[in-house]
Amino acid sequence: MATRKGLGDKRARHDPAYLRAKREQYAGRAIYKLEEIDKRFRLIKPGTQLLDLGCWPGAWLQYAVQKAGTEATLVGVDLKAVEIALPANVHTIVGDVTKLNLGRFVDRFGRFDLVLSDMAPNTTGNKDFDIPTSEDLFLSALDIASASLRIGGHFCAKVFQGGRFADLLHEVESRFQQGRAYRCENTRKASREQYIIGRGLKATTARAHAPTTDTDPAPADD
Repeated sequence: MATRKGLGDKRARHDPAYLRAKREQYAGRAIYKLEEIDKRFRLIKPGTQLLDLGCWPGAWLQYAVQKAGTEATLVGVDLKAVEIALPANVHTIVGDVTKLNLGRFVDRFGRFDLVLSDMAPNTTGNKDFDIPTSEDLFLSALDIASASLRIGGHFCAKVFQGGRFADLLHEVESRFQQGRAYRCENTRKASREQYIIGRGLKATTARAHAPTTDTDPAPADD
């Protein structure tokens, strides 16, 4: 599993968003997608406790901490280490998000106000593989959000649109007070990339997905 390639993606070197991100000293062009989503759905405000799944290279954390402030706790998890400097209230963890011990994770950090996921598979160019893998990553992120959000918390995750897209949106609608699909303006025309946003986690969802603590250790900070 991998996340967006960020400023190291040679194919994006002449992309206007890439050039802007480099000029403004952000870790990746995806920061502007989160900014657009946040302005549309008002997900991040001062004090927002936030979990970022697939956080490398760290651009979303850069944006989020600017909005949430230094009093909030922000946590990012990815298979790759985030190498950029971030404020002390931002914790980055190297690990597989699908193997998180959510009971211990919640005990350590508390429940979150917002769970984000920009996770995507290592794409092969074969949509019959890439799209189902993206859908599975989305479902993993949704389950983590359902178990780690406070009641009333929000969720936003990327998915490649395919045959299960309507089912995924319906699943978000069943777990949250509101569910919406959104395609960012600067998404490449050929891309199947979409975001699904859930606002207001239902109490019934939180109870059904309440995590349990076992003996496995929680991952350490990078």
